[in-house]
Amino acid sequence: IWCFVTYFRVTSHTSVLLKWGEILPNVTPLSVLVNVPFLTVPLARAHGKSFAHRGELRQAKRIVVKLGSAVVTRGDECGLALGRLASIVEQVAMLQNQGREMMIVTSGAVAFGKQRLRHEILLSQSVRQALHSGQNQLKDMSLPVLEARACAAAGQSGLMALYEAMFTQYSTCTAQILVTNLDFHDDQKRRNLNSTLHELLRMNIVPIINTNDAVVPPPEPNSDLQGVNVISIKDNDSLAARLAVEMRADLLIALSDVEGLYDRPPGSDDAKLLDTFYPGDQHSITYGTKSRVGIGGMEAKVKSALWALQGGTSVVIANGTHPKVTGHVITDIVEGKKVGTFFSEVKPAGPTVEQQTEMARAAGRTLASLHPDQRSEIICSLADLLTERKEDILAANKKDMELAVTAGRLSPSMLKRLSLSSAKLNSLAIGLRQIAVSSLDSVGRVLRRTRVANNLELEQITVPIGVLLVIFESRPDCLPQVSALAIASGNALLLKGGKEAANTNHILHELAQEALSLHGVKDAIQLVSTREDVEDLCRLEKMIDLIIPRGSSQLVRDIQRAARGIPVLGHSEGICHVYIDIDGSIDKVIKIVRDSKCDYPAACNAMETLLIHRDILRTPLFDQIIDMLRTERVKIHAGPRFASYLTFSPSEVKSLRTEYGDLECCIEVVDSLQDAIDHIHKYGSSHTDVIVTENEETAEHFLQQLDSACVFWNASSRFADGYRFGLGAEVGISTARIHARGPVGLEGLLTTKWVLRGDGHAVADFSEQGSMKYLHENLPVSHTIPSQRTSN
Repeated sequence: IWCFVTYFRVTSHTSVLLKWGEILPNVTPLSVLVNVPFLTVPLARAHGKSFAHRGELRQAKRIVVKLGSAVVTRGDECGLALGRLASIVEQVAMLQNQGREMMIVTSGAVAFGKQRLRHEILLSQSVRQALHSGQNQLKDMSLPVLEARACAAAGQSGLMALYEAMFTQYSTCTAQILVTNLDFHDDQKRRNLNSTLHELLRMNIVPIINTNDAVVPPPEPNSDLQGVNVISIKDNDSLAARLAVEMRADLLIALSDVEGLYDRPPGSDDAKLLDTFYPGDQHSITYGTKSRVGIGGMEAKVKSALWALQGGTSVVIANGTHPKVTGHVITDIVEGKKVGTFFSEVKPAGPTVEQQTEMARAAGRTLASLHPDQRSEIICSLADLLTERKEDILAANKKDMELAVTAGRLSPSMLKRLSLSSAKLNSLAIGLRQIAVSSLDSVGRVLRRTRVANNLELEQITVPIGVLLVIFESRPDCLPQVSALAIASGNALLLKGGKEAANTNHILHELAQEALSLHGVKDAIQLVSTREDVEDLCRLEKMIDLIIPRGSSQLVRDIQRAARGIPVLGHSEGICHVYIDIDGSIDKVIKIVRDSKCDYPAACNAMETLLIHRDILRTPLFDQIIDMLRTERVKIHAGPRFASYLTFSPSEVKSLRTEYGDLECCIEVVDSLQDAIDHIHKYGSSHTDVIVTENEETAEHFLQQLDSACVFWNASSRFADGYRFGLGAEVGISTARIHARGPVGLEGLLTTKWVLRGDGHAVADFSEQGSMKYLHENLPVSHTIPSQRTSN
């Protein structure tokens, strides 16, 4: 197979450059001649059908990366974007070293050659001018129009040398292949090309392919995309598609200067980025102009992508020029993340998550406009359904429990959260009815009225936030609670539950929609059951107004990191303290410490650190505390100061900022009330903290000085709960300092808007020359909300 292939081999000491057909024209093949170490790469999957879902892209073994002209070249079109190119090379090399088979279809030869030729022409002109004038000065030098083929000829070698130098840094070998249309239409040449590429991939070499623009003829009109077996190579989009199908690649990643495929030209009003594109959707697309460089355009990319898809190769079109994502765009795509537009032949039976969000927002606006009695009726209906359909719910939950136990992946505390019972469903129904009562005075409540001027009145009223996204782990009881709060506050709701509770969540969601159907707002609550990762949901910043995570501290932290422009309401940790003061009652201390730690150790409001006044050490009270914890089988970790008082201490704590979530806790010693407050401020999470004392002055100082969402005196930390506070339920506990704090119930899901009622007023009327004066008089607030004053 004697194609012109440049093979680059890098060792720790030497670089070897061989040109086949020139140096070694009559010797054995490359695999025999050169001993090249390579990874044992698993065979590519059986080719025939493309991947149906993004998550399956992780299985891709053979990948073609197409780099468009806009990705490779600089903004001035003269030279290469070296930073972008380096980050792309790093990603390709990393995937190659993972055992995948990577190929690159690259543009850039023309731009690189243009830069070189311009430099040579300018240098030549300056020398001639200096000789002619006797002065080394440049005067009105004009550049001739550079022919593209000449630029390509001048740029190919430099482009390849650059790739070789970059891949050298990762000990990755590369090979250059230049092709034309004839190489695919001539059967013998096509077989030669195919064999060469397979041999290179077998030896863990990255082929870098480009059209031979130095000799390629202009593209023939109307010769593009003539069927599954024929595609005209008129640009690198069609080349990449043809190559991917020819090589039975699993994935083609086409990088350009746009985020992906839009339903209309990017930048136009209401242009929407399509997450997934299906064959047959072409009629819904309006194409714009092509990119600033290159000879293709989005329409050419889509045609090539659909051709490759029909041939069994999955395709993603994404942005390779954005400085914030270029460094990980390829690896993100291969990991199945929602980047760019994914082409799939399998259209899901249900709506996409974007469509679900739009449906929820539209129905949510109708929900917010309902009379409070109607929203209350919906919630009461849901409460009734929880008891009426109890057997169906428990049967679904039993199925989830059996699957979870068989899988063996859930801890005992997580299994406890997953489990439902008749008593728990009855308790849920009671809580929902409490929310139904609260909903009568929620949306549209007037908080403030002001007479700004004569016949000009201002009101501040409560309104829904919009679309809520609640993500919860293995807690199906969360679904009806959050649904009721969303209904009461007039918010649309998107729910993403853990797969371990899939059956239970499904039936509970059905019941919620059944209740909503009473007043025609069934779609206001949506359960996301597609394969979207949590990180992908957190990117819907234009569609979701607030994210509420319910689950482990790790889940909350992951969501807080992933959320892009969407507020997150919640807490990342529940490091709750109980401080035992010198004046604490023995009975109250034992009872509160036991309940705070042992009632439900996995809860975020369980005690994690027990602070003890120094003077309590070596007293009967201290001995009773230790005996009780041992009886309850609580593992004790000693804080640094506590350990210093003991000859043989328990295991010393690794960090004073630890949330154990189990029958474990830290014990630490403090010298005073102020030391306890300082310790909690330094190591706590501003969740819930408790003082046990009979000294009222000490207690009040603790309650006033401590900056936590919940502060208790002589009461268990486990009371930090929306239901126990009388809120009916909660969507979570917030440790933030704005909007909502502590257990977040109905009030925390409302925001406000200002309503001004005038009579032709203008600001100019209140100027020095105007006829009106500001009054700013506070008016009494009505106890009925506007929607109750008018007939529905």
